[in-house]
Amino acid sequence: MNALIRKMGLWGQMLVFACLMMAAMSACSEESLDVDNPDVEIFVKQLKMGKYDMKNQNGISLMPKFTTDDIGNLLEYADDLSVIPAFPLATVSYSAGGKLRLGECILWTVETIRLGHPASMGCKMVHVDAEDYEGIYFLSDEELLEAVDCYRRWWDNRKYPHTVWTIDPCWDEPLCGSGYMWW
Repeated sequence: MNALIRKMGLWGQMLVFACLMMAAMSACSEESLDVDNPDVEIFVKQLKMGKYDMKNQNGISLMPKFTTDDIGNLLEYADDLSVIPAFPLATVSYSAGGKLRLGECILWTVETIRLGHPASMGCKMVHVDAEDYEGIYFLSDEELLEAVDCYRRWWDNRKYPHTVWTIDPCWDEPLCGSGYMWW
């Protein structure tokens, strides 16, 4: 092996070294997500790159099993208005059109954790007076950021115990009084 390396010369050695480095870097960049013990940062990276593709044996997209312990980390990404190509929900959730914003899908994930079941058929919030699931009722970017504030305020207030003397009907309802809801 040493004789082969000496025969290649400096340029050959540099080429081999470059190939080995590229192989090592590409192996490190493909982070996988464990659906049963998910990492928020990896999930967000995969969504933004359009590379999230966890499916069950029937080809149905799987949602990572996030818990209340993940809510704080998820909320760090909630104000990201990046448009993402897909989100792991039933295909019916995209039939109403509109762009999928990362932050809105992250809020949907938080709401799903809070409720213990899917928050809605799609990760689109609407105005409370919405008559149906049409784009005219979807939130603007500014309204979505207001909803993000509601969720962060809700999460921060959860640090304080809920007692019999707590007189806050919105204590465990992030969107209470906001004018927004999940359809």
